[in-house]
Amino acid sequence: MTLFEELQWRGLIKDISSPELEKKLNEGGLNFYIGADPTAESLHIGQFPTFLMIERLKRAGHHPFILVGGATGRVGDPRGTGEREKAEISVIEHNYEKIKKQMKKLFGDEIQLVNNFDWFQHINYIDFLRDVGKYINVTYMINKDLVKRQLDIGISYAEFSYMLIQGYDFKELHDKYGINLQFGGSDQWGNLTTGIELIRKLNNEEVYAFSMPLTLDSTGKKLGKSYGNALWLDEEKTSSYEMYQYILNFEDSMVEEYLKKFTFLSKEEIESIMAEHNQYPEKRIAQKRLAKEVLDFIHGEDAYENAVKISESLFSGNIKELSAREIEDAFKGIEPFVAKEENLVDFLVEFGICSSKREAREFISNGSISVNGDRVIDLNYQITKNDSVEHKYVVIRRGKKKYFIGKFE
Repeated sequence: MTLFEELQWRGLIKDISSPELEKKLNEGGLNFYIGADPTAESLHIGQFPTFLMIERLKRAGHHPFILVGGATGRVGDPRGTGEREKAEISVIEHNYEKIKKQMKKLFGDEIQLVNNFDWFQHINYIDFLRDVGKYINVTYMINKDLVKRQLDIGISYAEFSYMLIQGYDFKELHDKYGINLQFGGSDQWGNLTTGIELIRKLNNEEVYAFSMPLTLDSTGKKLGKSYGNALWLDEEKTSSYEMYQYILNFEDSMVEEYLKKFTFLSKEEIESIMAEHNQYPEKRIAQKRLAKEVLDFIHGEDAYENAVKISESLFSGNIKELSAREIEDAFKGIEPFVAKEENLVDFLVEFGICSSKREAREFISNGSISVNGDRVIDLNYQITKNDSVEHKYVVIRRGKKKYFIGKFE
């Protein structure tokens, strides 16, 4: 397959600005960019396929630039669902530094990062209206999908103007660095084409853009948004174990699509994985391979192996094999209670693991209580600090899946 054919097979192309782009993508040598506004400290899993396109194009001989929007982050783009909250400047600047660091980690120190605040801080408002706003028709702007959807509920002038700012970014980068291709999610298509229109009118030159389908779950929601606010690519915000478990729970109906979009595995490799997966779906072969490919790229092979270790230790009940840090990662969503040394029956009742001493005795006698993976059936068992991992955590399991975490001070 040519590069363009492969991108289509992977489901990574939605709109293209010109038929010529197919040939130019296949030939290599384009300077391209993608933008990210620093509205959060990290990218999330739903954005991963879009930013992975940087690596795909780089491997095909194209030259990447990443724009982190220090200026556009202060404005906010239309979402089609309502006005964004106004972010504090200090927060935007903090997020910019975090995302800059994340981009370097993912794509290497040689990647060229630019910040549109570097040029917008020097632009006079009247000059911008004359030199940019004069060339983009309001009717053209209103007809863009996100703007059109938001007009019914109200859109501020700031967000309405966002596409002019992004359009000017393309022109600035084209003039300064020879960038002639921009891409982004399909919800950005109006902003992408505004840059093309501006360069066509002001420079009398042709540049290109393509959009990528948004990454959705089986219900049509943006992937990652249902996990609290998002499943972050930053390991400090979402641990490798959390990421591993999240991917392991991907639905069978979606996993082939995600293998195409989230990995560099070939068509033949994916077909082979899916054939084995479909034969033994209970083994979640496709999800496990997807988790490996994603975690290896985002966090590294050691992080992937650690996530597998935590998962297998929990499944087998070998809690004592885990370190205190691994327990923190494994039970990140569970608030630990302050543990103390006492009889197990009293311990279970005091910390809400059982509703009464009678119920506690029943669970213990039935073999339904484990302390750090060891089943306890002795009604006189005493919980002590010696039961804890690294003299810190004691993990109580009630039944097969209910976990409670105690922390000794």
